[in-house]
Amino acid sequence: MSSRAALRTLTLQRHLGHTEGGSMEAPSLLTTHVLNTASGLPAQGLCLCLFRLEERGQQWMKLRASSTDADGRCPGLLRPGEMKPGTYKLSFDTEDYWKKRGQESFYPYVEVVFTITKETQKFHVPLLLSPWSYTTYRGS
Repeated sequence: MSSRAALRTLTLQRHLGHTEGGSMEAPSLLTTHVLNTASGLPAQGLCLCLFRLEERGQQWMKLRASSTDADGRCPGLLRPGEMKPGTYKLSFDTEDYWKKRGQESFYPYVEVVFTITKETQKFHVPLLLSPWSYTTYRGS
């Protein structure tokens, strides 16, 4: 197999949830994909945190910290068994992302708050990002 074909195969395997050892991890029921609309490229290396609003005291509980991969995706946010109905928040550290690129920006962070009602349903939260604006929606 050519090196280019091997790289494409590895990228596809990672996207589908294969680990380095070749085993299959459980697919994530919550995913995000961030695109830098100023460059037209995936937003690689954008740090983010996932929180869930806890009933007691209405406090945000941090579930996971991660960053986007070379394709602007963040797989493995919530796997089966980790998801439960409730209010969740994805917090993206946009200030650091733009500073690393030598770019001034308006929003120091972006927080997307959403509700999950069925723990078996897949949720995709895309973010389209520029230094001066952002857009999000419920993806598929």
